[in-house]
Amino acid sequence: MVTYIVRRLITAAFILLGASFVVYILTAISGDPLGELRALNTANRDQLIEARIDLLDLNTPAPIRYFKWLGGAAQCLVPFAGTCDLGRNVTGQPVTEALGLALVQTLSLVTAATVLAILIGVALGIVTALRQYSTLDYGVTFMAFLFFSLPIFWAAVLLKEYGAIGFNDFLRNPDIPWYTAAGIGIVAGLVLAVAAGGDLKRRLRLGAVGFGFITALLIVASVTRWFTTPGLGIVVILLAGVGLAFAITVLVSGLQNKKALYSGLTAVAIGIVMYFPIQGLLNVATPLMIFILAVVAVLVGVGVGWLWGGYDRGQGMRVGGITAFLVGGLIVLDRFMQAWPSYFNNGKIRGRPIATIGASTPNLEGDYWVTTLDSFTHLILPTIALILISLASYTRFTRSSMLEVMNMDYIRTARAKGATERSVVMRHAFRNALIPIATVVAFDIGALIGGAVITERVFSVQGMGTLFFDGLGHVDPNPVMGVFICTAVTALVFNLIADLAYSALDPRVRVK
Repeated sequence: MVTYIVRRLITAAFILLGASFVVYILTAISGDPLGELRALNTANRDQLIEARIDLLDLNTPAPIRYFKWLGGAAQCLVPFAGTCDLGRNVTGQPVTEALGLALVQTLSLVTAATVLAILIGVALGIVTALRQYSTLDYGVTFMAFLFFSLPIFWAAVLLKEYGAIGFNDFLRNPDIPWYTAAGIGIVAGLVLAVAAGGDLKRRLRLGAVGFGFITALLIVASVTRWFTTPGLGIVVILLAGVGLAFAITVLVSGLQNKKALYSGLTAVAIGIVMYFPIQGLLNVATPLMIFILAVVAVLVGVGVGWLWGGYDRGQGMRVGGITAFLVGGLIVLDRFMQAWPSYFNNGKIRGRPIATIGASTPNLEGDYWVTTLDSFTHLILPTIALILISLASYTRFTRSSMLEVMNMDYIRTARAKGATERSVVMRHAFRNALIPIATVVAFDIGALIGGAVITERVFSVQGMGTLFFDGLGHVDPNPVMGVFICTAVTALVFNLIADLAYSALDPRVRVK
């Protein structure tokens, strides 16, 4: 395997050299970098032109400039030397500095969208494959392709109009009339009835339960003014934690493994016991502290699973660790909700928390919870836009892959041997269905690191896509090459990871 990886890295280096030369030359000859300055009527026009010629070294032929740029880029291979030089853009800013700022913006924008799109898309793909040609299958397929066919700029504008402006107007007086709550409840009940399996009687019963629950929940939220002073509280966290413990046990081991279920429920109990003592610590939270607490929560859950033991101790450890992590997430979410009134009433927010442009509110002051809430509210709309557009590919790839795998002989053999349906789907089918999905994920991650150009432009996020677009607009190869190198390296690395993942997912594949 080491020989294979080394050979792939050497091949990738030659690919990067050839591709970077082509991109640099095409960018350099794509227009006139002095065109905007020649159109000026100012007295210092000639001085500005001379300054840009010196800054971009335009008196040197483009191929020679590329090799000069390559010499500076090669210094980036020396770790911790601080000698990385990717040139300067037309404003004189070092490209490495601009690239660092843009990369942070892009990663904050696309990371959550990519992870959620993969999780939701894969889950929907599995469900629709198991319910092939059902109403749920047709409904998910229709909605997935509908969102996929929408122009991203149009979807983004609709989200800004109704998801930000409309919701901010609603927060001025968050009263929900009973007939509105009932209408939303009817829609939710219909969705639940369609998604549920079984006969018509069971569907109607579940739809009625969904209608009653959603309607009552909205009325209670309106009466208690929950939208302006939200919170979960220890009771909701307890109920949600118990439900998560059962759900995770079903997915990981099945309810027949009682020790695994007890591990999850014990993790929930520990989280509830620690709810009040940990509040003082959360009041002075930092990102590092939250990360450490998450690691501790997982370790405690894994330890609980190990102590419960059982015939498969590994399943109990996984259930305990995942449940503890999610319960900890609920506690952190509750703390964010406690900080919502401070953020909502902040003078910079003025009661309109859902932002439509930028990555943060300028000059906003507050503690960790207020500033993090500000980042979240700025990311909500672009994240939803990216999820809606990219959801269809993951859903359809997972569905087709699962349908192909479910018809294999070894799946019929597993069922004939008496394996449970959970074991057949999660252990035998899903693992093999992940192979083509790994390829799609590898390509998508490489593309997303390059920046969601249209989304960034609509929401005024100064990310990698905007940096690339501005470089092309000014016929400036340096920022274009910086974005290209980051994107190309990421794509090559994740494609190598996908190849290695094949051998882990399918024992018939060997990396040689």
